[in-house]
Parts: sequence; C-alpha cells; structure tokens
Amino acid sequence: MILEIINISKNFGGVTALKDVNFSVKKGDIHALIGPNGAGKTTLMNIISGIEKMDKGDIVFKGISIKGKSPHKRAEMGMARTFQHLEVFGNLTVTENIIVGMYLKNQKGFLSSGIMLRGINKEIIDRSLSILEYINLSHRKDEVAKNLPVGEQRLLEVGRALATEAELILLDEPAAGLNMRETKNLSHVIQKIRDEKGITILIVDHDMELVMGISDIITVLNFGEVIAEGKPLMIQKNPDVISAYLGED
Repeated sequence: MILEIINISKNFGGVTALKDVNFSVKKGDIHALIGPNGAGKTTLMNIISGIEKMDKGDIVFKGISIKGKSPHKRAEMGMARTFQHLEVFGNLTVTENIIVGMYLKNQKGFLSSGIMLRGINKEIIDRSLSILEYINLSHRKDEVAKNLPVGEQRLLEVGRALATEAELILLDEPAAGLNMRETKNLSHVIQKIRDEKGITILIVDHDMELVMGISDIITVLNFGEVIAEGKPLMIQKNPDVISAYLGED
C-alpha cells in the first residue's frame, strides 16, 4: 500500500468532521473518495496533504508515518495535491505554471522569495513542454493561465502536479465546473497518468459517471465515517450508499 489512513478523527468545535476513518490506497490504483456534502471528504484530503492537523490517528505514506510533517515535506516525499477551487498562477504563462511545479518539490520558499521565472535552463523548459504535450496543452504553452477555459485550467493543475514527480496525486473535485466534453478529456488524462506512468490517484469528486468510470476502488464517507468500500459496481448496489448518497431511486 502506498497510503494508509489509520483511525483518523477530526472535530471542529462540537462538530465531528471525521470519526475513526480507516482505509488504504494500493500503489497504482485510482482510488475514489465519495460522499454527500459535509461527509468530511475535503477535510480528509486537507489532513492527508498536511493542511489540517488531525485530532487522532496516523497517516502512513510509502511505509513512513507522515504525522506532523509539513505539506512541503510531503511533497518532497512524492505527494501532490490539486484543489477544489482553481489554484493556477493566473498571471504566469502555462509553461511557467509547470516550471513552478518543478520548483515546489525541491525549492522551499521559491514563491514567497519573490524570485521571478528567469534564467531557467533548457532542460527544465523542455521537460515542461513535454508535460504540456502529455496533457494535451502544448498549444497553450505561451498563453497566460487565467485566460484558459476552466477545463484547461484543471488540466494545467494536473500537469503541475506531474511536474513535482509525484508518486501519489490527490485530486479534489477536478471535474467541478466542467462540461461533458471537458470531463471526458480529464478522465482520459487521469487514466493515462495511472496506466502509463504508474502514478497512484486519490480522487474526490461528485461526478458519479467520472468516478464510476475510472476508479478501481471507492471508499464512501457519510457524516465523517466510512460506510462502504469496494469496486464501483459493488458500491452502486450497496443499500447504505444508495440511501446516504445516491438516493433511493
């Protein structure tokens, strides 16, 4: 297993966001985390990536406990994250966004230091262009990121995660705001990353067609607790999931 979530609990005041959450992510899988609004999905993603602290439990990544490690240290170990709300660097070009991803892994404080993207060597630029070609964005390489359609900005975030040389990518609502064509393109890119690069994906999304179509395993949260886990067909037929999330009909 590349990631183990062990008895994680989190409270916000008197509200229980997560309660004794346990599951494991197998290396090379696309593992989905689903559940209704307020189920605790984003809170758990924040804890895994180091943005939030857990009240109880542990996270083991590649056999090592990462409890207490900063998001930067987790990135150095091979974990990358995209967010529900777009986090591209809007005033940078598409290529520069990818280059930033490369520095985020190894250069702590790169952005906060105010260093401009200049003097980048040809090897880094070539690698950035290769990533853009891989995610079908090479034709946008010189455009300012904020001018891209939402679907392409989502792909750019995935490309930036790839630039960190991550072994595990956390995707938080990557299909949010996308139309059917953009979602289909996104699903192809996610599957290609797993199939060709062997990168493990942990994805949270409300688009059930996307989730059911690409996932190897699905874990279902409801009110902060795991209520089911299994392959997509099993989850679709699970009465607890139908009642809590998919609806009785």
